[in-house]
Amino acid sequence: MYSREEAKKIKETFWTSFGQYMQPVPGADGGKVNWVNYKTGIRYLYFRMDADNKKASVAIEIAHPDAGIRALLFEQFQQYRMLLENELGEEWIWHAESQDDYGKETARIYVELAGVSVFKQSDWPSLISFFKPRIMALDSFWSDAQYGFELFK
Repeated sequence: MYSREEAKKIKETFWTSFGQYMQPVPGADGGKVNWVNYKTGIRYLYFRMDADNKKASVAIEIAHPDAGIRALLFEQFQQYRMLLENELGEEWIWHAESQDDYGKETARIYVELAGVSVFKQSDWPSLISFFKPRIMALDSFWSDAQYGFELFK
């Protein structure tokens, strides 16, 4: 078991390593992308990657505090579902109502990889192999779909 400080340091080391690994990879539009802290340009809309001691996940998280706007954003993603899943090459889990780690209401579209731990360096290649193609596919999807979300800016 790791102390809180040790766990934080291990996670920071992983995400720094992942960021350095992804740094030379251009975005779908050819530009530079901060892959670890991806900017969608829409307030309260995040592309998140997470890993803990049991699983890893990649998610589209809609965290708008207004439930009606959050529902509209989720519906807009549903309109793009076929484009998204074609880009990802897989189906993700869709939850119109969810909660983040702090109990805030969100909507999430996500996929998980079970049986991996960010605290086991031997799992890092599996984590990178999980995160890289999915965040790149999200970027590719977003380069086409973002214009359909302009009204939420």
